[in-house]
Amino acid sequence: MDKRDFAFGRMNFILLAIGMAVVIIGFILMAGGGSTEEAYNPEIFSARRIKVAPVVCLLGFVSMIYAVVHKPHDKRQNLPQGTDGEDTKLRID
Repeated sequence: MDKRDFAFGRMNFILLAIGMAVVIIGFILMAGGGSTEEAYNPEIFSARRIKVAPVVCLLGFVSMIYAVVHKPHDKRQNLPQGTDGEDTKLRID
């Protein structure tokens, strides 16, 4: 199978993995114990849970969107028409 058949390049997958890791870190930052009817836990309103973690998740989702729309660079893109990337020699006919 030719590499040109894939929708995403290697860099797209790396950026997607990084974005997914950032989102997971954001959800881990949001996790923690909650309050019960018997005991009130003020930790549920900590800055880490209501400010930092949602921003981290948002950054992760934005980076994943960028990973999807990122166009891989084609090494053959800047070559003159009719060449395959090999050294071309001037032919005199």
